[in-house]
Amino acid sequence: MEADPKQNAQHTKGREIMHMIARKNVATVLAAVTAAALASTAVEAATLQEIQDSGTIRIAVANEIPYGYIDPNGEAMGAGPDVAKHIMEELGIENIEWVSTEFSSLIPGLRADRFDMVAAEMAILPQRCEQVIYSEPNTSYGEGLLVPAGNPNDINAYSDFAEGDLTVAIMAGADQLEMLQALGVPEGNMVTISSNADAISTVSTGRADAYAATGLTATELANRSDDVEVASGFEDPVVDGEEVRSWGGFTFAQGSEDLRDAVNEVLAEYKQTGEWRETLTGYGFTEADVDGSTARTTEELCSAD
Repeated sequence: MEADPKQNAQHTKGREIMHMIARKNVATVLAAVTAAALASTAVEAATLQEIQDSGTIRIAVANEIPYGYIDPNGEAMGAGPDVAKHIMEELGIENIEWVSTEFSSLIPGLRADRFDMVAAEMAILPQRCEQVIYSEPNTSYGEGLLVPAGNPNDINAYSDFAEGDLTVAIMAGADQLEMLQALGVPEGNMVTISSNADAISTVSTGRADAYAATGLTATELANRSDDVEVASGFEDPVVDGEEVRSWGGFTFAQGSEDLRDAVNEVLAEYKQTGEWRETLTGYGFTEADVDGSTARTTEELCSAD
């Protein structure tokens, strides 16, 4: 019996429809599998309970004296680490794995779960608060300038770089960039270096005429070499009518609110003790720096314009 062409066409169309449905189902299944795989590999910060159960926390520093650094004996030192040690002891966390990294890698490292907390006294700034969460301030500190010995260009302020061809070095990721931009310093007058370790050679060899950093950092660097010094007549930068002062705190990945809250609770009690004050002044923080650490809250600093 001869096949009906009309029936053949209908069968062919039916098979095509079935194939389309099958392909659609396969695509749906593959999409679901891919989504599940991505979800299973998503980075998620460890909870406080998980850290306490393991007995180990990973804390990063940027190797910047006196905020947080690893000394030649491999011991973590600085205002951040010393206070962090006390806090972890109070939280029952016996072991700290210290991670030394560049300053610009601190926030990316938190977000990638390479460590659980940062003890680098990183300044609390609104743009950073969008990426990470902070404890309440542990320290406060002002600004400074590292210049060649004798300060041959008579540099005394960040605003000195707004006009002319004097150049100022800044560390990648540091908040001095925003200060200089607010003061109208052109990009061509700024030189970016990867870490504080490069500052002395950058200034002493003339690659930059000065290095902008906190006053504590500039002083520590000047103590290492006779080729550089701190600008003695330094004038604190004034932005939007206010003298610039930074407040540093412990930093955590978003999702680590339980760890942050526990740290805040211990920190608040510790800041009422003479031991905390002696720790900070022992690293060169002035009484004004110590007293100033309570002048602003993290909420205020994160919401500042």
